[in-house]
Amino acid sequence: LFALADEYGTPLYLYDRATLDASVTVYRRALNAHYGSPKHGYHYPAESGLTYAGKAFLCLAIAQWSRQQDLWLDCSGLGEIAIAVAAGVPREHIVVHGVNKSPADLEAAIRHAGIIVIDNLTELERLVALATSHSLPNLWLRFQPGLAVETHAYTQTGQADSKFGMGRDEIIEAARICRQHELPLKGLHFHQGSQFRDPSPLGIAIEKTLDLAQALDLGEGWVLSPGGGWGVAYNEDDLPQPDVTDYVCVIAEGVKTGCRERGLPLPRLQLEPGRSLVARAGVALYRLGALKRTAQRTWLLLDGGLADNPRPALYGARYSALPAQGPERSAEETVWMAGPYCESGDVLIAGLPFPKVAVGELIAIPVSGAYHLSMSSNYNGARRPAVLWLDNGHAYLVQSRETPADLLRRDCGLPANPVEKG
Repeated sequence: LFALADEYGTPLYLYDRATLDASVTVYRRALNAHYGSPKHGYHYPAESGLTYAGKAFLCLAIAQWSRQQDLWLDCSGLGEIAIAVAAGVPREHIVVHGVNKSPADLEAAIRHAGIIVIDNLTELERLVALATSHSLPNLWLRFQPGLAVETHAYTQTGQADSKFGMGRDEIIEAARICRQHELPLKGLHFHQGSQFRDPSPLGIAIEKTLDLAQALDLGEGWVLSPGGGWGVAYNEDDLPQPDVTDYVCVIAEGVKTGCRERGLPLPRLQLEPGRSLVARAGVALYRLGALKRTAQRTWLLLDGGLADNPRPALYGARYSALPAQGPERSAEETVWMAGPYCESGDVLIAGLPFPKVAVGELIAIPVSGAYHLSMSSNYNGARRPAVLWLDNGHAYLVQSRETPADLLRRDCGLPANPVEKG
């Protein structure tokens, strides 16, 4: 770690290939155990698969890894579609989401994606117009079940007042429009939220979605995508680690039972994990730049924070940390870890028992693989960190650290000869 920090600088993000692969294996084993092998047909057992939710973290290397793992890739907007295409992700594996897809987003989706998930009737009207001159990919409709899961309000997505998806009546109208215009309607999607740990509310959402599928009569070969959002443990208070198998079991058994009761053909079950695939594979490495003791607190001032990880400021997310040198050292004081940015909210960890450390030491924050860099910014002119890929004992640079030249690349400056007034 020390040699890597010296070579690539800090903050530095490291992703471990073995951990990523193991997370995929856990999901696939659970799906095979509870829903059947992907090699079987659409009856009992049925097909299943995984779509990586790229919003958790997407770069060229992660997209290439998802292709190697035969994962489908969830893309939101033109930028993520471009990454998927550059990585060689097969067209039929690119799934395009978004609540307000621009005309450019839709045109890119038509050119490059296998599935577009329709969020609202306005978007569908745009696609109807485009269908006169383009052949459309398969369409799924995003259903809003009207149910909340236990998680932060900002990461709930399936409740009745959510900005995401359509209610039952709108879905039925959307299906009517699809059939009227002979559009390729193939599936239903819903998403309840992110970082939840109790899968039981998913059972009700599945029941509502299957009722809707019965009303729509989608027929053989339809797809059900119940989203992702399964949580991970970020610190000791979050333990035990939420069990992926429990999560998959609730979904798979709910779908099988519900389809049997309604006489529906089993759909292809396409889960959409993001955080639960990549969070534990990532570690953020910071250098301690200053140590400040006040009457009330001991501050460890790091060289990264809000700009590369806004989650503590945005969601009150709680992390743990350890010194890279001598991580087994006993805690001797309670510390607050903060970044260098001009915000009092730039606090990564508050009130953590920690060993005594010296300026210049490296601090590692585990479980940093999801929703850090994908939500990062250039606040205060921060340069986004380098990213390393760890594979079989070797480290490979997969994203370089931004430079001041990168920050200036988009700027055009004031006009040399501005037009005079009047």
